[in-house]
Amino acid sequence: MNTLTPTRQQIIEVIDNLPDDAFSELISFIGYLRYKAVETKTEPPHNSFLLSIVGLGASTEKDSLETITKRYYDR
Repeated sequence: MNTLTPTRQQIIEVIDNLPDDAFSELISFIGYLRYKAVETKTEPPHNSFLLSIVGLGASTEKDSLETITKRYYDR
């Protein structure tokens, strides 16, 4: 393969030359690539409530832990 972007035919030739015991690893890797492609398309913004608790994100929650705790103990 001399080109930076391989063609389907080049990929098929490389796969045809793999030993049989490499197929399970190849299938796992292809599954990972497919998963990664879907994840990057559907990845939500990083507004995680849990990340905001530890100070790593912006929370959309209006009540802080301090406010919730105070309400609980002031009953």
